[in-house]
Amino acid sequence: MDKAALAAALGSPAPFGQSQFAFVRGNAFEAKVKADGGTELMRLLYERLGGDDGAPREISVPDLTAAGPEGRAARTALALREATEAGGWALLDHPMLALEVAGSPAYLEPDAVAVHPDGTWTVVEIKSFPMVDGSADAAKVGAAARQSAVYVLALERIAELTEGAEVGHRVLLVCPKDFSNLPTASVVDVRKQRAVTRRQLTRLTRIEDIAAALPEGTTFDPECPRQQLDAAVESVGAAYAPECLAACELAFHCRAKAREAGAVEALGRSVRGELGGLTTVGEVLAAAAGKEGDPADPTVAALRRAAALRAEALTGGPACR
Repeated sequence: MDKAALAAALGSPAPFGQSQFAFVRGNAFEAKVKADGGTELMRLLYERLGGDDGAPREISVPDLTAAGPEGRAARTALALREATEAGGWALLDHPMLALEVAGSPAYLEPDAVAVHPDGTWTVVEIKSFPMVDGSADAAKVGAAARQSAVYVLALERIAELTEGAEVGHRVLLVCPKDFSNLPTASVVDVRKQRAVTRRQLTRLTRIEDIAAALPEGTTFDPECPRQQLDAAVESVGAAYAPECLAACELAFHCRAKAREAGAVEALGRSVRGELGGLTTVGEVLAAAAGKEGDPADPTVAALRRAAALRAEALTGGPACR
């Protein structure tokens, strides 16, 4: 299913996407980092992660060419096993990894995976956003950490079948230094993100189960009438959150539906978590106004206190004590 085409057919196209300039700049920076057989990249890796094996001198760069994603994933797994058995430094450029998601295989392509002489596998993520004075934008680093955690999980499946292999939970994030085109790197620990992602994956409903629960004749063909498409999308439960806007083509459609229903999810997951059993904006406002809700409920009490403070501030009443 092409979600971008579906979103356009529903009248809520996603206007986001990487600009052509940013795409070209990102590719050029990645090529610079991986030039000369990954010499600079492996230098950064050794600088940040160290080890007792000595700085990389001879680096193996295996050929990962194969037919289709399934073939490339098998070739990657073989290359990882061979590199680990060889006991040297190796750099896998754009390997293909497979991870089971809701009962179906999903294919992932990290920027690189480095194999250490001791059998450790390290995920390498190359981003084009700058690292100024040794630090980068926290939100972007967080997104890179979540992305890398998925790669770590996929690698762990291969490592379980590879003697002497261990997947490192610290990934190497490579970015331009300050506002130049020179690469620098930092180490990001993704154990927390890995644990969260693994828990989320175990809770996902299998695609077959979702399909079986759909009304007979449901289709997501963008050529269908909009009313039919709208009904089809509504038949699949969605938990909208503002973060969806950065990752899902259907986010604008789901946001419109959430706002139409007055769902508190539209205000963010953290807000939704604080509001407990109050699921709509109408319920929240009614509780704050004292029209609904149990006064003994801490959430209701906090809302009423906040409403009283707001009223005092607007009317110039007594100061908050």
